[in-house]
Amino acid sequence: MKTRIIKILVLFVLPLFLYSCGDEVLPKPKAMLRLSYPVPVYEEVSLPCSYSFEKNEFSELHNAKRNKKCWYNLEYKKQMATLYISYFRINNNLDSLLRDAQNLTQEHVVKAEGILQEPYLDSENKVYGMFYEVSGNAASQSQFYLTDSSTHFLVGSIYFKVKPNYDSILPAADYLRNDMRHLMETLRWKD
Repeated sequence: MKTRIIKILVLFVLPLFLYSCGDEVLPKPKAMLRLSYPVPVYEEVSLPCSYSFEKNEFSELHNAKRNKKCWYNLEYKKQMATLYISYFRINNNLDSLLRDAQNLTQEHVVKAEGILQEPYLDSENKVYGMFYEVSGNAASQSQFYLTDSSTHFLVGSIYFKVKPNYDSILPAADYLRNDMRHLMETLRWKD
């Protein structure tokens, strides 16, 4: 009886062992997380400032500093990022404001793989500026400045609340970059 059980086991189990030893087993490759975000819906923001714009309704607008009138933060909780917006009145200091805005972008050269500069011109609404797209593991992936060249100057930059890993934050950076461009395109000076 024992030998019969052993023969049956050998007949059924041995082929399984032999069959399973054929192909080399490879680990599954690591997959990238697919992030998808809702289609943006924009709403006009009415501010007690010299400018207005449209923002994504999925972002939250907060006053940045009590002592700095018209400085705001647009928080994107799902993307763990903030768009910082700073407003300055021009008082014979346009050159220094431009230099400071350009230097803010150049601070990321150390970690950036590249910085794409894209001029922005809306002569009908007197909105002129520059959009910067930063690639690589820089702290800020997108920045801009806008001005009317005589009275108003606005600076914006996006920062993530996580250590910058370009491959990981790229979907969120692209989404926010589009929001930033929309903000630039809808910016209007009030006076």
